[in-house]
Formats: sequence, structure tokens, C-alpha cells
Amino acid sequence: MSKKTTTVPAAFEPEFVEALRVMFEEHITFNRVLGLKIADVQPEVVTGSIAMKPELVGHFHYNRVHGGVTSACLDAMGGLAAMAAIGARHLDEPVAERMQRFSKLGTIDLRVDYLRPVIGDRFDLRAEVLRLGSRVATTRMEWKGADGKLLAVAMGAYIVS
Repeated sequence: MSKKTTTVPAAFEPEFVEALRVMFEEHITFNRVLGLKIADVQPEVVTGSIAMKPELVGHFHYNRVHGGVTSACLDAMGGLAAMAAIGARHLDEPVAERMQRFSKLGTIDLRVDYLRPVIGDRFDLRAEVLRLGSRVATTRMEWKGADGKLLAVAMGAYIVS
């Protein structure tokens, strides 16, 4: 009986991570409006954060984040995770060529479970790719409060080709 070995891609080069950051944080206007920031990009998982601001309030009495903001941020992080997985699959290509691969990426399906009220000053986001196929990526995302409590989770499917 032979053991199956899994090859884990090496960490990304700084130029790729910076190109992703600029695209995600600056060129995607809605992410800029939301205030999404990338904390770390690895081939298997991406992390980010968002700071609370008045424009994100959904319930003014409780200063609770709007549910649409929550779902939009989780969706964006799922897309970023898919980009990281695609980038890892094509490490042999130059950075610019890998970045072009994201032009057809789009959300097919998104399911969000709101577990607790999203109230706080800062939030942490995490996303991982469960499966990257030739046409579809399946992701799982988390939204946590600054105290580490899980506030929302999501599953997403993204067209990648």
C-alpha cells in the first residue's frame, strides 16, 4: 500500500501578494468603500480585516453592521481565496500572467449564516478554498469579532474559467 503525498505550494513572492493587495483593496471600488484590508495571502487560506465605520451600520440603535456588508465582505474574501488557489496552481507563470487569470472570476452561489449580531470596532475575516476545479472553486469563509467570537460563516462557489 503506497502513501499518497500532497505537495504544498511554497509561499507567494512579494510581487504577487502586492499585486493582489492593490487589486483587492484599491482597484475593486466596492472593497475600498467597505474598507476591506488583506492581512495575509497563502495558497490555502487568506485573511483580512475590516474596521467599523458609520457607513456600514444596518441598525442605528445598536450600531450593528448591515447584513449586506457582512455578506459582501465574506463574498469578497471567498473570491480572494479562489485567486490565491489559482495563483498557487500556476506558480510557474509570471505574476502579470497569473493576475490575468482572475478576469473571469465571479460568484455563482453564496450562502451566509449570521450567527451573532455583528457589533464591534474591528472584525477579522478568513477564507479557504475547499476545492479548486478546472471551472469552479468552492470556498468557506468566516467573520469573527476582535474577541475571536465567530459572528458569521459562509460557503461560496466561484466560476474560475
